[in-house]
Amino acid sequence: MDYKVIWSPEAIEDVESIAQYISRDSRFYAKSTVSKIIDFSRSVAKFPRMGRVVPELKDTKIRERLVYSYRLVYKFERTRILSVAIIHDKRSFDSISERFGEK
Repeated sequence: MDYKVIWSPEAIEDVESIAQYISRDSRFYAKSTVSKIIDFSRSVAKFPRMGRVVPELKDTKIRERLVYSYRLVYKFERTRILSVAIIHDKRSFDSISERFGEK
């Protein structure tokens, strides 16, 4: 069963910020990185459990896939996948924990 992939407004903002940041040096690499992130989110629709459980949360429904040096964090539900955040792997997870209702 394929899940429907939905992007939260915050995740969309994350991708836009990543693209802006990378494009300061290279528009080509910015476009390539964003394309790879989107491709990974699509692959999750077929295999939502392929990502690892987010270590900070230990919730089996919240997973992540690594895309270059970014963490694509998503939550899978009964019929959909919610892309919640895309953060650099050096960034503190605490900065997005409120998106899951965590403190």
